[in-house]
Amino acid sequence: MTAPAARPTRFERVLQIHPEDIDELGHVNNAVYLRWVQEIATAHWRAAAPSALQAALVWVVLRHEIDYKRPAKSGDEIVARTWVGEATGTRFERHTEIERRSDGVLLARATTIWCPLDAESGRPRRIDPALHQYFQEPTRPASA
Repeated sequence: MTAPAARPTRFERVLQIHPEDIDELGHVNNAVYLRWVQEIATAHWRAAAPSALQAALVWVVLRHEIDYKRPAKSGDEIVARTWVGEATGTRFERHTEIERRSDGVLLARATTIWCPLDAESGRPRRIDPALHQYFQEPTRPASA
């Protein structure tokens, strides 16, 4: 019997809406959602990766793809949740969902492609397959 595949760990944080996040339409500006996507990804990296690896790698965004589902408004409490996806070559996929905490309504969903850079040289660095281990739930032994 084979062991179950590791699943990506979901990482989440509660986010606050600030007065400057609200645009002339009375809801959170679209650019703020992108800031939240970046903030939750950075927080996940800092929580999961060992300090030596954090010192060796920095990340840059190659692509954001975001679907806006519902507006967030002043007074809403927001939850951002992220997890990693595919990693190939120098590309690392990350998924993010942003929802309203009070009712769990999905406000936005994003997929972002990140590229690791060597912190010293600033050059892209191939992704070591072991990097995924920092973002996976521990595997449980298969039942007999």
